[in-house]
Amino acid sequence: MQRICVIGGSRYFGKLLVERLQAAGHRVTVVNRGSAPPPAGVEHLVADRNDEAALTAALGSRGFDTVVDQVCYTPAQAAIAARAFAGRTRRYVMTSTIEVYDPATATLPTVPMGTPVPEGTVDPAGWQVSLDLPWHDDGYRAAHYAEGKRQAEAVLTRAGGVAFTAVRSAHVLGGGAREFTGRLAHYTERIAEGRPISVHPGALPTVFIHHEELAELLLWAAAADFTGPVNACSDGLLDAHGLVAAVAARVGREPVLRTVQPGEEASPFSYDRHYAMSNARAKELGFRFSRTADWLPGAVAEALAAAPSPTP
Repeated sequence: MQRICVIGGSRYFGKLLVERLQAAGHRVTVVNRGSAPPPAGVEHLVADRNDEAALTAALGSRGFDTVVDQVCYTPAQAAIAARAFAGRTRRYVMTSTIEVYDPATATLPTVPMGTPVPEGTVDPAGWQVSLDLPWHDDGYRAAHYAEGKRQAEAVLTRAGGVAFTAVRSAHVLGGGAREFTGRLAHYTERIAEGRPISVHPGALPTVFIHHEELAELLLWAAAADFTGPVNACSDGLLDAHGLVAAVAARVGREPVLRTVQPGEEASPFSYDRHYAMSNARAKELGFRFSRTADWLPGAVAEALAAAPSPTP
């Protein structure tokens, strides 16, 4: 049994992670702004993680074996966390993202086209950090999501005194209504209604992970002792055309595709650039992944079941 603190953990795979940590016998503390209570038996601390004084006061004299940070989006948030949890934990796990590898948002080392990128493609130990940018502004933060995650990883990597790992998650699917991004619903609803799906010509593949598998990987990472970034994605590349085919097979209707022009916005998960991840490191460390092709039909079925009924 370990004492584990989860920052966030109020929805989607974060909520599932809290449930699984508790089921595994760990003593769990959740820190969030109070928008949703954790399960019975889980300690709940209400604090805004952007307010260092409030966060420190809420933590009191508590110490933890591991902190799992589900909602760290900027270097400013990472710096606050590093100070607030200094001396309180031996391990810090941050949920990061595949977007750190997006070549559209940063100059990255060249990887041969079609080669899933390894973790070393983005090394947080050497990434430049700029704390004076307007990270507090919601619009700026959303527009610079990938860079915020890269810099947050960099801050926590350099914090010292703690074993740090960043779990770089692939695109998360599954969970029906719990999948709040609406990206899979975009496909199910459009195909069901006969509306077009916009795709890039020669759309390139990416990688995905089921929300339950990501929760399981975070559970595993929380109790492990490795450090450094680790990619989290199910086996098997998938492009927008493959996703459309999987959805259409469940919907039972032929999809309507529309090819976008250069610079035009496409449907979610249609990419004109390559940044699929390699999960080789996680496998070497002992985690076993499922295959996207095995769980995707069930995820599509869940999305269909969660769709609102058509208006008469």
